[in-house]
Amino acid sequence: EQFVESGGGLVQPGGSLRLSCEASGSDFSHSIMGWYRQVPGKQSELVASFNPSGYTNAAPSVKGRFPISRDTPKNTLSLQMDNLNPKNTAVYFCNRVPPNHCWGQGTQVTVSS
Repeated sequence: EQFVESGGGLVQPGGSLRLSCEASGSDFSHSIMGWYRQVPGKQSELVASFNPSGYTNAAPSVKGRFPISRDTPKNTLSLQMDNLNPKNTAVYFCNRVPPNHCWGQGTQVTVSS
C-alpha cells in the first residue's frame, strides 16, 4: 500500500489549508481512514477519521475546524484545515485506522506569523 500526502505549507495564524491524500495498492473501501499528525519528540496523534458508513470523527482540539472528506471510489482523503493556529504545526499523514506500517512522506504544515 502507498499513501501520498500533499497540500501542506506555511500559513499565518487564522489561515486555511486543504490536505489531500491518494491511497493505492489495496482496497480501502471497507476501512476507516484517517489523518494523523506528528510533532518531533511526540507520538503521532489521530486528528480525524472517516469510516465506510460516512461517519466522521475528530480530535477535540480540531473539531469544527478540520472537516474530513473522502472519495471512496477514487481512494482519496482530504482534510480542510480552517482557523489554523501555531499548535497545529506538524507533519500530517494519512493511513488506515488503526494505522499500518505503510506510512507516506507526510506533508508539513507550519503555522507562523
